[in-house]
Amino acid sequence: MDYQKLKQEFWDKGYLYLENFFEQAAMDECHIEIQKHFNMNPDYQHDQEFLTRSEADVIPWFPSKDKSSDGKAFDKLNQNAALDELTQYLLGDDWRSLECMVMFSNPESKGQPWHQDCPPEQTENFNLNRLIYTSDINEKTGGQTLVVEGSHKMGLLPASQNNQTFENEVCLSPTKGSLLLIHGHAWHRVLPVGTVFRVSTNFRCVPKNTPDNVTDICVYADMRYQFSTKQVLETRCEF
Repeated sequence: MDYQKLKQEFWDKGYLYLENFFEQAAMDECHIEIQKHFNMNPDYQHDQEFLTRSEADVIPWFPSKDKSSDGKAFDKLNQNAALDELTQYLLGDDWRSLECMVMFSNPESKGQPWHQDCPPEQTENFNLNRLIYTSDINEKTGGQTLVVEGSHKMGLLPASQNNQTFENEVCLSPTKGSLLLIHGHAWHRVLPVGTVFRVSTNFRCVPKNTPDNVTDICVYADMRYQFSTKQVLETRCEF
């Protein structure tokens, strides 16, 4: 891989999509664990106000916190040498990996609205989403990812009701084994899910001197929300 070229592309666009980054066998191993955990009938773990206001129809699972899962399949991915090397090129020395988060969406659920993972006012404080796909995202699954190219340098996501359109938005349909990197200040969303469940696994990380809780406050088009306190910190747009 030409890491210097990939670094330039990431910092120009705010995202980087690479197909066939991981071996299929590793994807299968993780996917089996995901299916075992969710058993195709999961419960929501966010509070009702957050679900109603954000329309973020996604269910998180943290394998490292789950005593019923040994997490070895996910640990292998997190320790992948190529992933480490690419991350090093993008973030520099002393970057840190945060916990693994599997994001599950039921069939015919709403997906995720436009958001920024962390407030963009402090440009040096951001997370890097390292999204891994253990199954294809396609027309049947729905749930394609939209990213506004260059938005990681455009400041605050415009306030509005959810699901507006942007001139430079790009629609991505990641395939099994692919890697999608998204800057935490980039404007992104997930389209509604189709007739089968949708899943992605996020190995978030942060650059040196960035606090581990940088994603505790998320910016949505209609609000700022703090996950640790389950509070709406700012109403940006009334419905």
